[in-house]
Amino acid sequence: MDYEVIIGLEVHVQLNTKTKIFSTATAEFGGSPNTHIATVCAALPGSLPVLNEQVLEKAIIGGLALGCNIANFTKFDRKNYFYPDLPKGYQISQFDKPYATGGGVQIKLKDGTEKYVNLTRIHMEEDAGKLIHSHDPSINRSYVDLNRAGTPLIEIVSEPEMRSSDEAYAYLTNLKSILRYVRVSDCNMEEGSLRCDANVSIRPRGEEGFRTRVEIKNLNSFKAVKQAIDYEVEWQKDMYARGETFRQMTKLWDATLLKTVPMRSKEQSHDYRYFPEPDLPAFEIPQNRIEAIKSALPELPQQKKIRFMETLQLPEYDAEVLTSEREISEYFEKALEISGDAKKTSNWVKDEVLGIVNKESIKIQEFSVGPERIGELIALINKGDISGKIAKTVFEDMLTSPDSPGKIVEAKGLKVVRDDKALEGIVDKVLENNADSVNSWKSGKDRALGALVGAVMKETKGKADPKMVNELLLAKLGPCPGK
Repeated sequence: MDYEVIIGLEVHVQLNTKTKIFSTATAEFGGSPNTHIATVCAALPGSLPVLNEQVLEKAIIGGLALGCNIANFTKFDRKNYFYPDLPKGYQISQFDKPYATGGGVQIKLKDGTEKYVNLTRIHMEEDAGKLIHSHDPSINRSYVDLNRAGTPLIEIVSEPEMRSSDEAYAYLTNLKSILRYVRVSDCNMEEGSLRCDANVSIRPRGEEGFRTRVEIKNLNSFKAVKQAIDYEVEWQKDMYARGETFRQMTKLWDATLLKTVPMRSKEQSHDYRYFPEPDLPAFEIPQNRIEAIKSALPELPQQKKIRFMETLQLPEYDAEVLTSEREISEYFEKALEISGDAKKTSNWVKDEVLGIVNKESIKIQEFSVGPERIGELIALINKGDISGKIAKTVFEDMLTSPDSPGKIVEAKGLKVVRDDKALEGIVDKVLENNADSVNSWKSGKDRALGALVGAVMKETKGKADPKMVNELLLAKLGPCPGK
């Protein structure tokens, strides 16, 4: 049977505010257990939540960046369920009046076509704490760490419009890029700043409606999302092939066994007994405030990519690499301001700079050579002061020296040789020592010129002006017979 895969993703993103969503406790990652808490986090009697205004601001920025409609009226709700790391016995979330609806994420498929994945909604909520289970069977106990309790989250819910794990991977990649561009989250999956739940079902191709779905919870890497979806699809195909049915359920991804494992039957919204949060009033978001935030948004990655291709005439691949992160695009544009050469600057940033950045697993803003110095280096090449080969040598020195590329060139005597007399003497010497290449030229083999140019460049240690070398050689060799 030919099945169609149906995927919808629920992505939890931690907003990078200094304090939590409803208390003044720090939202910083880590720390000794139960040190990043306040009375609200621990649900002490009489403690009341107060909405952090920065959470609302960053939530709106994220929603606008994803093309959402921001509601003028919104409220919080209680989502009731029991779990040991949820001190109140409920989570403050949003149910029927989320702050953002609509919007979507543009993705590129493997065949080069593009697809728009629509969003259902985005809502604000607080995170729960964390259970730490003892690995010693003789102890047989678990501990509760409330440092994460109350950390501000937005939950981004997509429509079930993705049709493969590759589409889900592309969606998450672009979603992460957009949120990092507008700097509302670092989206660090290792620290739990971005977590994903995948809703997966299949149906015979051409069938209308949806069949039973399975939700795979708390996937903490893009690789895990892809692997879990692929495994779950095959599991469901196998179930249908054997004529068996299954209930809607929640599963976990076992990264050791590389399989999804049942966790519990899937709750419905009524199981949570939602009702309006009585300790937080419903509130309005003025339209003029929404417009002010919208006008302050930076250029987003898709817009920047199109501009790089259309205005700077960069190939699509270059534009994709340079816009993959906001910091990379800013580095490139600062270098370009000085070099004035888009393609050459692109080559240096994506090949030389990012080559080292990726190898050393550092951020581009931590790279020892700033964009201004890269721009200066490219400008020296374009002025003809140094060759491309010499530029690589200068770049190596720049990695450990704070000096400008011009200063390094002067100090090491690397400037291109343009002295006609000196260069002519070197050319004469090369012609004398390379009689075979001279004879090949005279017998009509024009490729011999390349060997002679290479010999001159070697003699000058790459410092000769290639254009002058060619002109001098041709003047002394004369035209190539038969050409």
